[in-house]
Amino acid sequence: MGVDRISPDDCPVCRAPAPAFFMQVGGSAYWRCGTCEARFLDPRQHPSLPDEHAYYRRHENDPDDPRYRAFLSRLAEPLLATLGASRSGLDYGCGPGPALAAMLEQAGHRMALYDPLFYPDPEPLSRMYDFITCTEVIEHFHAPADEFDRLDRMLKPGGWLGLMTCFQTDDARFANWHYRRDPTHVVFYRDSTLRLIAEQRGWTCSIPTKDVAMMVKR
Repeated sequence: MGVDRISPDDCPVCRAPAPAFFMQVGGSAYWRCGTCEARFLDPRQHPSLPDEHAYYRRHENDPDDPRYRAFLSRLAEPLLATLGASRSGLDYGCGPGPALAAMLEQAGHRMALYDPLFYPDPEPLSRMYDFITCTEVIEHFHAPADEFDRLDRMLKPGGWLGLMTCFQTDDARFANWHYRRDPTHVVFYRDSTLRLIAEQRGWTCSIPTKDVAMMVKR
């Protein structure tokens, strides 16, 4: 079945104009930005909030599962190595079981939680933080540029933003890639994408390990 190939006006990640058609997989259309190199689902095909909620409920991320904590430590370890004692942090998009926040609290930091589905109280979004974490979150953003602007406003000067997402590297495998097959994943980033996101906001970006990016606000 064909899909409508009318291009979105601009890239939702970096706001560059006229993204190019990338690929059709089944009934889903994907676009590619020539500026930031992101690949993204046609915004007209984003899942609804109820559909996202129902799918998230199928995830089994137990905060006490040592395997899950080991997975999160890929971000926690480089972040903790940069932070001083007793910093204020926000786990943005923490999900129903905020394991990373618990790990960081155990390390002596003060954590706030926000998730549009599971911790929707907007009050934490009115504060500023020494660091913000987004683990397996940014691929869900329907309006990434706006979300990164929001994160920028909540970071104190010198603050850290820790990101974890599965980097997209191989166009030939995109159609069968497990990460694409998650219907709530709508944006796919390369390390170059994340470096451009940082550059646009005056941040610096480092990639300490696979699928992890560390941003610092100057």
